[in-house]
Amino acid sequence: MEREIVITADGSSTIHLPEWDEQYHSKHGAIQEAYHVFIKHGLYHFCNRINCPHDVSSSAVDKSPKTLNQTISILEIGFGTGLNAFITLLESEKLGVHIDYVGIEGFPVLMDEIVQLNYPTQLKAESNEALFKTMHELPWEEKHPVSQTFSLTKQNRFFSEIADKALYNLIYFDAFGARVQPELWTETIFKKMYDAIKENGALVTYAAKGSVRRAMQAVGFKVEKLPGPPGKREMLRATKRP
Repeated sequence: MEREIVITADGSSTIHLPEWDEQYHSKHGAIQEAYHVFIKHGLYHFCNRINCPHDVSSSAVDKSPKTLNQTISILEIGFGTGLNAFITLLESEKLGVHIDYVGIEGFPVLMDEIVQLNYPTQLKAESNEALFKTMHELPWEEKHPVSQTFSLTKQNRFFSEIADKALYNLIYFDAFGARVQPELWTETIFKKMYDAIKENGALVTYAAKGSVRRAMQAVGFKVEKLPGPPGKREMLRATKRP
């Protein structure tokens, strides 16, 4: 399928699929969407619940030595360009927690596309540009320490093949939209997500369709509607109740 690099409304890049008229991230702002959906309503939300060492509202990176007593395990459904993983890596340094990150991707993005993405520059994280590239160059199916606060495992598989049981505190559900891949937004898939997440863990997604919410509720999630990122009125967060 043809793919092209495009610039979204906040200046950050994404990959556009002309055949589907679909993007890897919101055309209203790739970075804005990632921060709003997955960091603010996912990672920060969970950190507030477990009292992470550093204030999630702080934008300053604390360079002082830390004892990483807390580990947050995250599963990303749709590793794609690595944007969500890269931002989470940057945030792990600020929050003073260790992130054990697993990214699932059925169709890995090519390196000649990765090098065209402007995330390190747009995030003012040029000093970590090598880490962003390294994340994509690491071998699949192995766990790698990328930084002192972030480890990464990339798995090249389809979402339907996930069979993990109670492994994750958070799930970033960032699959292509139901308009083009409705099979990824079904009770069958969300039952796999429910099984994979720990008690009191949360799944966050940019989607807010009624059919998606009902599929989540049908497998046992408690679902709440939240204000959406730019260009979307609402998003969803689902919690696995004890």
